[in-house]
Amino acid sequence: MSYSIKQDGKFKFIEEGEGEILMLLHGLFGALSNFKDLIEHFKQTHKVVVPLLPLLELDLLHTSVGGLQKFLNKFIEHRNYNHIHLMGNSLGGHVALVHTLKKPERIKTLILTGSSGLFENGMGDSYPKRGDKEYIRNKTALTFYDPALATDELVNEVFEITNNRLKVIKIIALAKSAIRNNLGDELNQIKHPTCLIWGKNDTITPPFVGEEFHKLIPNSELNFIDKCGHAPMMEVPVEFNKILEDFLKKHKG
Repeated sequence: MSYSIKQDGKFKFIEEGEGEILMLLHGLFGALSNFKDLIEHFKQTHKVVVPLLPLLELDLLHTSVGGLQKFLNKFIEHRNYNHIHLMGNSLGGHVALVHTLKKPERIKTLILTGSSGLFENGMGDSYPKRGDKEYIRNKTALTFYDPALATDELVNEVFEITNNRLKVIKIIALAKSAIRNNLGDELNQIKHPTCLIWGKNDTITPPFVGEEFHKLIPNSELNFIDKCGHAPMMEVPVEFNKILEDFLKKHKG
């Protein structure tokens, strides 16, 4: 996959295809490669937009879920996107939730997969250990049901981030912000059709988290995928895309 990254002012993003907007928000260690199968599939029917969230570029004061939501809002307003199908994985789901609560008017539907916002297991007490590649490999493998998906390329990406002291401080700031920013009391305010797609073997936001989101978000549907971890769109793209396609067809036009 090689998509050209567009720049408009201070915003960098991918924009592929035409049609209703499907906007994808990546997680804390997310990269554009997380969405390659999803982009390929949905650019045939939608305008797929992937903003590059400045996870490690914001100043420390704004390195938080709220800071990322403000950035997202500025991006959406700057590009004048409307009727957005907003999807987020992990921390990206959390940002999508906060944005839908604060700025509901431009959002059409919400899609969450392995989202934080209620409960998540972090990387452990020694999170994240610098300079120990095997530790990083093992932690990255926990994202998936099939540990073989923690490829050398993926492990190297995470290792590079966790080997930089300032980046580690910012990752910890974001992780702590996600834990503090619990949305349990606010989720009943979301009126948008919401699709929850969860891996049955997710150890970071376990299945009970998906069930709790389903219970608290009024107009939501919950889909579990077996033999699947925290990033279903990477691990089981065919099943994931089918669930999402059926949901989007229901809410087209």
